[in-house]
Amino acid sequence: MTIEVVASVDTVERFRAAVDARDLAALDDLFTDDVRLYSPVKFTPFEGKAMVMGLFGVLLRTFEDFRYVGEYSGAAQTSAEGVTLPSAVLVFRATVGGKEIHGIDLLHFEEGGRIKEFTVMVRPRSAVEALGEAVLKGLVAEGLA
Repeated sequence: MTIEVVASVDTVERFRAAVDARDLAALDDLFTDDVRLYSPVKFTPFEGKAMVMGLFGVLLRTFEDFRYVGEYSGAAQTSAEGVTLPSAVLVFRATVGGKEIHGIDLLHFEEGGRIKEFTVMVRPRSAVEALGEAVLKGLVAEGLA
């Protein structure tokens, strides 16, 4: 096992614990300054730690009964640079606006183990729409949109 994979495993454990605890301060240490988050409700990514942390604040308040139900690890190509990095897929379930969501978080890790790129995919379409409405409302309330 390489150093990058060990660091990535540690980051995944810390990330899941921070999300479970709804602990934004713990999440802040896990992202690179230039992190990109690809959302199912926005065509262009959220860029930079400040924006991604603002989004996470909204998400942690928006999701109801959020829980991770599975995990896979390996390597995958990033969207931005097209380079292959250590990666993890976290499978989750949640509810937003009465709609049940089934989704995955795809995390890409830089050499030090921090999260460089983050992609969220959810289904079904009605849940994507409910999520988009709730997140936009939260971002506007926070002055981020």
